[in-house]
Parts: sequence; structure tokens; C-alpha cells
Amino acid sequence: MDNILIISIGFLAQGLFFMRTITQWFKSEKEGEVISPVIFWQLSLVGSILMLTYGILRGDFAIVVGQFLVYSIYIRNLQLKKAWTRMHWIAKTIAIAVPLAYLGWLIFSGNFNSILRNKDVTLFWMIWGTAAQMVFISRFFYQWIYSEKEKESLLPLGFWIISTVGSLMIFTYSIARLDPVLFAAHSLGLFIYTRNILLHFGRGSLFTHLNNIPVLNKLIGKVSDKIK
Repeated sequence: MDNILIISIGFLAQGLFFMRTITQWFKSEKEGEVISPVIFWQLSLVGSILMLTYGILRGDFAIVVGQFLVYSIYIRNLQLKKAWTRMHWIAKTIAIAVPLAYLGWLIFSGNFNSILRNKDVTLFWMIWGTAAQMVFISRFFYQWIYSEKEKESLLPLGFWIISTVGSLMIFTYSIARLDPVLFAAHSLGLFIYTRNILLHFGRGSLFTHLNNIPVLNKLIGKVSDKIK
């Protein structure tokens, strides 16, 4: 497949991931505390399917394994938010069927072994990239366990600390792999992770500085109210 198309799929996936982070951050800044909106998990599902597609086409073992491991946690959070049952049955069927179809295809077609033995990735960088993905996605396992304990979908402090560490690791991996998708995504994401950490420690919202601009403050409020 044309490399431009593959990169486009990757950027679209990361665009959705970045959009989920932006909406979560925006809502949290407005409320002055860390919020876990439904749209964060909805965008995660769609973005994960696209990112899985990108990882398969690019032959990137680290990306493929990472997306497979974290996918079910997105669905579980939608269940905790009582949003999964409200989704159309077609959307739920696609959300479950697509990753299962990919997994079956990878195993029975023999493509899983070709991804694992990608000659474009040295053993060191494959191990580093996989470790980076494991650290990065472990934030969702931590978040899932924490949310199950609290009986609601939350994004605790540990989630953002793990996000920062994992993102820095993937950032170095993206340089070694010359991967513009991962490079761009994790360059932008670090700001959001840092802001959420500061919000957890009670640092004021950045939007408080806009209180003296009524029109802009009102617009921010309207946009925030649309994020559920």
C-alpha cells in the first residue's frame, strides 16, 4: 500500500487520540478538576481501530500489541459511564468485530510473524518500542483498576504520570523509527499530561485568566457544556 496512505491513516488515528485529549483537557480546565468525559472513550475506540490498522500496515509490532491490549479497557470505561448500552447495536458490533477480525487474520495468515521479524526494526528498538508501548498503555490498566474500585470512570493522578513517562519513551522510539505520526502525537500530548498533573495538585485553571474577557469566557463555557 502507498506509504502516503499508510501515514495518513496513522495521522488520522493520532488526530482522534489528540482530539480526545484536547476535549478532556478543555473540560477539565473549565471545571478546575480532572474530568473523564464519555467522548474521551468514544474517540479512543475509533482511534484505536485506525491505529491498529496503521500498525499492521507499517509492520510495527509495538503499536499492534499495544492497541490490542488496551482496546477492551475503552469499552469497559464506556460501560462504567453507562454509555455503551446507549450506543447503536451496529456501532457496538463493529467495535467488537473489527479487532477480532484483525487478530484472526494476523494469526491465521502468518502476518503476525512477519511483523515480529520486521527487518526495518533492530532488536534493540523493537524491545525499546514494545517496552515504551507497555508503559504507555499500562496507564489504562491502572485507570481501569482504579475506576473499578471507585465504581466510576475516573482519570487519576497516576494515569497522567505514567502517560508522561511512556510518552517520553515513545518519543525517542519515534525518532529512531523516523515515524512522523508518533513524533507529532507525543510532542503535543506532553503538554496535556502536564496540565492534568497540575490540576490534580490544585493548580488553578488556565481559563481563569480569561475572566476579564466576557465574550471569550462565555464561548468557553458553551463549548465545555457540549462535552459530555
